[in-house]
Amino acid sequence: MDFAPTARATEFHDRLLAFVAGVVEPGTPEYVRQVHESGDPHFHPPVMEQMKAEARSRGLWNLFLPRSAESAGGDNAHHGHDGAGLTNLEYAPLCEIMGRHPLTAEATNCSAPDTGNMEILHRFGTPLQQEQFLRPLLDGEIRSCFAMTEPWVASSDATNISSRIVRDGDHYVINAHKWWTTGAASSRCRFAILMGVSDPDADPHRRHTMILVPFDTPGVSVERVLPVFGR
Repeated sequence: MDFAPTARATEFHDRLLAFVAGVVEPGTPEYVRQVHESGDPHFHPPVMEQMKAEARSRGLWNLFLPRSAESAGGDNAHHGHDGAGLTNLEYAPLCEIMGRHPLTAEATNCSAPDTGNMEILHRFGTPLQQEQFLRPLLDGEIRSCFAMTEPWVASSDATNISSRIVRDGDHYVINAHKWWTTGAASSRCRFAILMGVSDPDADPHRRHTMILVPFDTPGVSVERVLPVFGR
């Protein structure tokens, strides 16, 4: 395998470095000030929207979305969704750059767990799901979360997940208690992709389902935010 950077990868690498040095780093003090003055650690400051607009104008937007995703979804693939079309090998060095500064990933719309959720929806979502959930994510208008971890089980082993998803006519009834759900506390989080058991009698590796849960669904609540290192 040839690990030498392609000309396209080198171009994106240089452009992203320039964006971090010229936009993200100078804008960080204002970001910190706006969040501090809001009194809410999850506040979305206006300066971030300015960074995002600049990233988009420079073509540094949705860099995670690979070209292969456009064909992997078959009939469900929505070809109007924009991505840089980079391979994993081309994208990896860009992730290294993003990892050096905590604001870069969000400024380029490449934050987890949104990236994984967007790629799942791009590959496997129905046109309606893509319009309702994927399009606003790709445009950077909303955030999302991934709800898997549970307080009572070792959730790194997905076969331990015990939340129930039961079909009731045209609806699904979900009984779940999740935590460590990154992004759920954000006021801009509009939905979760939740993992739960839909077929308890199936093989342990075939009994789970991923289900889209809009945050305005009756019964959904965010009870508390677990601190990390006291913050």
